[in-house]
Amino acid sequence: METTESLLDAAAVGDLVLLDPLSEASLLRTLQERFSRGDIYVGTGTRGRGEEQGLGSELQEISQLIGLDPSALEQALCTRTVKVRDESVLTALSVSQGYYGRDALAKNIYSRLFDWLVNRINTSIQVKPGKKRKVMGVLDIYGFEIFQDNGFEQFIINYCNEKLQQIFILMTLKEEQEEYVREGIPWTPVEFFDNSIICDLIENSKVGILAMLDEECLRPGTVNEDTFIAKLNQVFASHKRYESKETLNAKHVTDTSLPLRCFRIHHYAGKVTYNVTGFIEKNNDLLFRDLSQAMWAARHTLLRSLFPEGDPQRPSLKLPPTTGTQFKASVATLMKNLYSKNPNYIRCIKPNDTKTAMLFTPELVLAQVRYLGLMENVRVRRVGYAFRQLYQPFLERYKMLSRRTWPRWTGSDREGTEVLLEDLKIPPEELAYGHTKIFIRSPRTLFDLEKRRQQRVAELVTLIQKLFRGWRCRMQYQLMRKSQILISAWFRGHAQRTKYKQMKRSALLLQAYARGWKSRRLLRELKAQRRRHLAASTISAYWKGYQARRIYRRYFRSDARTRLSNFIYRRMVQKFLVGLQKNLPPMAVLDRTWPPAPYKFLSEANQELKGIFYRWKQPFRGEYLGLTQNPKYQKLQAVAKDKLVMAEAVQKVNRANGKSPLPCHSLDAGQHLLPLLLMRA
Repeated sequence: METTESLLDAAAVGDLVLLDPLSEASLLRTLQERFSRGDIYVGTGTRGRGEEQGLGSELQEISQLIGLDPSALEQALCTRTVKVRDESVLTALSVSQGYYGRDALAKNIYSRLFDWLVNRINTSIQVKPGKKRKVMGVLDIYGFEIFQDNGFEQFIINYCNEKLQQIFILMTLKEEQEEYVREGIPWTPVEFFDNSIICDLIENSKVGILAMLDEECLRPGTVNEDTFIAKLNQVFASHKRYESKETLNAKHVTDTSLPLRCFRIHHYAGKVTYNVTGFIEKNNDLLFRDLSQAMWAARHTLLRSLFPEGDPQRPSLKLPPTTGTQFKASVATLMKNLYSKNPNYIRCIKPNDTKTAMLFTPELVLAQVRYLGLMENVRVRRVGYAFRQLYQPFLERYKMLSRRTWPRWTGSDREGTEVLLEDLKIPPEELAYGHTKIFIRSPRTLFDLEKRRQQRVAELVTLIQKLFRGWRCRMQYQLMRKSQILISAWFRGHAQRTKYKQMKRSALLLQAYARGWKSRRLLRELKAQRRRHLAASTISAYWKGYQARRIYRRYFRSDARTRLSNFIYRRMVQKFLVGLQKNLPPMAVLDRTWPPAPYKFLSEANQELKGIFYRWKQPFRGEYLGLTQNPKYQKLQAVAKDKLVMAEAVQKVNRANGKSPLPCHSLDAGQHLLPLLLMRA
């Protein structure tokens, strides 16, 4: 039931951060695989290779879930490959080692999936390139954990709290006081507790507790919790913030509440006793390379991407970092991120130890206020200044409040800030001028500045709106005026052009009518003159003809017309024949061209001449094929009764293969060409 609810919650988160459906499905499957991992049963087997594991029926289901062969997963959980120089030795794991590998795999899947989800969420909500990056983050941490039995988990959590307290001290107490001194502000130092000695005790890269723990985990030989606590007692015997049974005995101090396998650290929140049992095992938490390779070989896309070191193409002999080293690096990254931002702290005070409503324990609350450094912080805030800022951004933000600095200040930023605050009549005791920053003591003064700025911004907004509206109205009026002038000009031009076109059309019409009238009048005069001239010419011709006929009538015969017609006819025939002689067609037999008759009465004669000319071109010359020498012709001539005028050799055909008779021609006695059809059987 809890697993189902968790999966539903994961699906809701996936929708919230806009994960694509494929990634969300992979996420759900991987989560289910992680929850199912704890159901694997490990026992002893007797397969002839020492002690092995027998895996439960859940192996088949999990293998199918991640897309891996069950035998490959079983081998990865039951055996381990050890490389010795150039050789690889496959060794069987014990039951405890099998449980260790199973748990380490489940932890790695969950841890890497969590990192993948965080990165995916950050990628989904990150600022797009080209835009301003303003980051607002929330860091929520439970706080110190002090239980009856504190182990490795409480140790690293309390270490993280020490680092957070350290950055709180640096940014709110130490750096603030150093800033007053650096800016030349009169200041009486406030004493506070610096927990750097505790952080160095834990994280020192050479002689820190985490460094000693890593050294023990990697050291060859017998390694256990006793050797680890002995090494801590040896290194930190004289440390003020470290205690153990052995170090107290050396100082002749008796403490029955401190067992042999425990050590105590004086944190800023109080003393915490840690049991070293399980420190080495939890710090190692190594994942066998066989399991990484098995996860990389799975067909599950997301699960495969979580184990890149399992790729056999890039083998690495380097050991993975321990849990303590990874946590130390994560804390360092967190501190660097916080130190680059402007953090604000919300301190939660626990009112009582019984988690009872309406119950306030003064001693517990006072202890928390003291070890959290709130007393020193309050003293610094009371004596110090609530607000500080560089002159340039301060002047840019508030210069609108003074007429001498608005809209542009030409002097230095500090002089402008002094002039601005002088015009605002802020009491001098509320202000302090540093070398690069302005300091304001009371938040009330800052709130008053913000209130004045809001009022001034409203006034400036009204002024800008007024100026903008006036400018917009003027621009609109100018645009309307220009548009009206342009429209008027275009309209007047159009009217004038229309009027001019009408006048031009009228003038052209009048001119056309006038020219037409003049042309028609001139035409009438010319026609009348032509009629008169033609009439005179006709009368003159008739008169001259009459005179000539009367004079020459006695010289004409009675048959003059006939003789004249014959003469003309002969001349036309002569002209036709002479022209035909000069333009005779070629003598080629195949040429059938012939000039046409120039006159209709010569058409028949022209056709007769054409026939005669063609016969002249093709005269009958007798035997062309030499048939008289042919024996068949001679035999045929001897048998024939009549004289053979003409014969020709033809191809013999019969009814079986012949389609039509071949045409033959012969000449009769009158030398006429006759078409004949010869058929021979």
